[in-house]
Amino acid sequence: MPRRNSSTVKLISVIVPAYKQEKTIIKDIKNIEIALRNLGYKYEIIIVVDGIVDRTYNKAITLKSKKVRVLSYEKNQGKGNAIRYGMLHAKGDIIGFIDAGMDIHPTGFNMLLNHMEWYNADIIVGSKLHPVSKVKYPVYRTVLSWGYRLFTMTLFGFKVRDTQVGLKFFKKKVIKDVLPRLLVKRYAFDIELLAVSYALGYKRIYEAPIEITFKNGSITSKNLWRIIYLMLWDTAAVFYRLRIKRYYYRKRTTAKKEKAMLQRNAKLHLWFNNS
Repeated sequence: MPRRNSSTVKLISVIVPAYKQEKTIIKDIKNIEIALRNLGYKYEIIIVVDGIVDRTYNKAITLKSKKVRVLSYEKNQGKGNAIRYGMLHAKGDIIGFIDAGMDIHPTGFNMLLNHMEWYNADIIVGSKLHPVSKVKYPVYRTVLSWGYRLFTMTLFGFKVRDTQVGLKFFKKKVIKDVLPRLLVKRYAFDIELLAVSYALGYKRIYEAPIEITFKNGSITSKNLWRIIYLMLWDTAAVFYRLRIKRYYYRKRTTAKKEKAMLQRNAKLHLWFNNS
C-alpha cells in the first residue's frame, strides 16, 4: 500500500547483514526490493556480507539494481558489526535492518513504518509478541526468548518485550548519536543499541507486528549453549558499562571517524550497481 505521507521522508535505508547466505541472497534481495518498491518511498538496500567464506558476495553483486549497494570484508566479524558498518554508509532519513534468509517476511516493512509515523517513534521494533503477529517458531526458541526477555527487562527497565527480532527501524538522529558509542559486534548488539538509545533519551520505542517463519539456521544443538552463554555475557557487559561505568554517556567518536577506523581494520570490498 503506497505511503500517503511519503513526502516527509526523503529516503529509507535498509541494511541486510548476510553470512553464509549464498543459497538465498539473490531471492532475499529481490523480495526486499519488491516490498520496498510498494511503499512509495525512495529507498536504498545495503547488503553487508560478513566475511568472505562462500559465494554470498559474488552472487550479490550479480544483481542489476541501482538501489542495491554491496559491502563486504574478508573476516567474519559478527552480525552486529555488519549492521553497524552498513548503518555508517546509510544515507536515509530512516535506517533499518532485516536479517537475510527471509525467516522474517519483508512485507512487514509497511506495518513498521506506519507505526513509526503513527507514534512519532524514535525506534520501531518488530515483535513476535504483538497480538497480530504471525509466528511459526519452535517451542525451545520461544522458551529461550521468554527467559532472555525477563533478563533484559530486569536489567534495563524499558518495556520492549521482544528485543531480538531482526527487523527494526530508527530515525537517523538516533543512529548518528548512538552508533559511535556501541561496542558489541555479535550476540547482544540489538539489546545494546536499544538500551543505549533509551538511556540517552530516545524513549519513544514501540513494537509492531511481524510475520516470521523460523527455518533451521546456523544455530545447532552443538553450539546453542555456547551462544546462550556469550549472549548473556555480552548483555551483562552492556549493563556494567551503562549502569556502573556510565561509559555510554561519554562523548564518543563521530560516525565519520568510526567508518574510517573500520575501513582500516578490515580488507573491504565495495560494490554499487550503476547500470
